[in-house]
Amino acid sequence: MIRLDFDERDLRSLRVFCNVAEAGGFAAAEKLLHMSKASISRHVREVEERLGVRLCERGPAGFRLTPEGEVALKLATGALRSLERIRPEIDAVHGVLSGPLALGVVEHALGHPDCKLPQAIAMLKRRAPNVQPRIEVMTFPELNQALREQRVDIAIRGRYPGDDEFDFLPLFSESHRIYGAIRKEGKEGREGRGRELPLVYRPHPYVDAVLAEGGKAGYMRGPEAGGLEAIALLVASGDYVGLLPTHYAQLIGKRYALRARRGSPTFQHTICAVTDPDRPSTHRSDLFLSILRELHARSSGVLAAA
Repeated sequence: MIRLDFDERDLRSLRVFCNVAEAGGFAAAEKLLHMSKASISRHVREVEERLGVRLCERGPAGFRLTPEGEVALKLATGALRSLERIRPEIDAVHGVLSGPLALGVVEHALGHPDCKLPQAIAMLKRRAPNVQPRIEVMTFPELNQALREQRVDIAIRGRYPGDDEFDFLPLFSESHRIYGAIRKEGKEGREGRGRELPLVYRPHPYVDAVLAEGGKAGYMRGPEAGGLEAIALLVASGDYVGLLPTHYAQLIGKRYALRARRGSPTFQHTICAVTDPDRPSTHRSDLFLSILRELHARSSGVLAAA
């Protein structure tokens, strides 16, 4: 007989603790949980008493998790998500798919002409109307972290050299180049010296590869930007250059005159549906992956060699 260390009340208190941690404090969790601060505090205290450790610090300095709290949050979140899978997976045995499908999507994937995500979601709705897609746009590092923490079922992002931690379903190809603004007077950026302009930085394999070349490539590190929109904004100012997907640069270029730098390296990779091989697959995920495979195989030869 399986015996659990936690009863039903403990599980509820664990859910409260996870919501407090994800919200960043008791006050923020009040609105999220529709509970009083005193009630929330009681639930968190009960979890702490059951585990025999302090999970968080709260006071004038603000809210923060203790090292024990970080571990408890990670394990409790995974356990609660596993519990949420029980009903949908039992339904699937009877041929009925239900429950959430968490998708993480890289920035501006929708702007690529070969992206079939809207069609895939529409087909999912027709084939499994009780499945609810939950979509969040994230950066490359955020998508990897979300996969590791099992916060997303499938991530849509590029695959890069040495990128072998996950499983990949190829969808379509994307290229990146270094872009700068074209001044009205016809000069490429300040004084026409495009390569001397700082390269906007963001944590990304291709940006790091360009900067790793140092003086040989002629690009120096510029200000850090959080996402493609921020990079494009700085590039459009004319005082910086930035690495952008070509399809996105073409969209932005309709309003702000951008063009690829002479001698810019060209990086090309395949956008994939990415899953964690260490996470048990669900019927919902399997269906969506099969839909993606079907749609992209119709319009691209990318899958021919897969």
